[in-house]
Amino acid sequence: MAPRKQQEIFDATLRLVAEKGYDGLTVEGVAERSGVNKTTIYRWWPSKAALLGAALVEGDVLGFETPDTGSLRGDLVALVESMVRLLTEPPSADIAPAALAAAVRHPELDARHFFADRFAKEREIFERAARRGELPASADPMLVIDLLAGAVWTRVVLRGLRPPDGFATKAVSALLDGL
Repeated sequence: MAPRKQQEIFDATLRLVAEKGYDGLTVEGVAERSGVNKTTIYRWWPSKAALLGAALVEGDVLGFETPDTGSLRGDLVALVESMVRLLTEPPSADIAPAALAAAVRHPELDARHFFADRFAKEREIFERAARRGELPASADPMLVIDLLAGAVWTRVVLRGLRPPDGFATKAVSALLDGL
């Protein structure tokens, strides 16, 4: 399947989840919206769970480039800024919470794959920082990511607030420097 057509299918899948929730997501709906025959979709993904799982990991809408600013602090600020954009700018602002909520509520989606793929990319930040001597051996990269991502998700999704200017810098400073 052509990569462009595959991305159209993933985009349709993620937008339908945002609009109708996981229960309202159907392969037929994705086929109609993406202009692809449903048998073609089933050939590549045997179920809507498999399709949504692939869209979460491979879809451009939720993708991100691992920042490389030359410093741990700069990379973490850029990472937090990208998380803020993901949750505040369309179309991902509607898609990310709905798709990830579905993934968490429906074990057949195996959200661990999405989070493992994302963390594998984020881990590069810490590997570079360790090589530069910016990170103690005792540092727990997953804890750092969880704390920063938790701050963004809590502020935007749970509290419904847009983070103020400088939020990413303040969050990273609070973590790296302490209060």
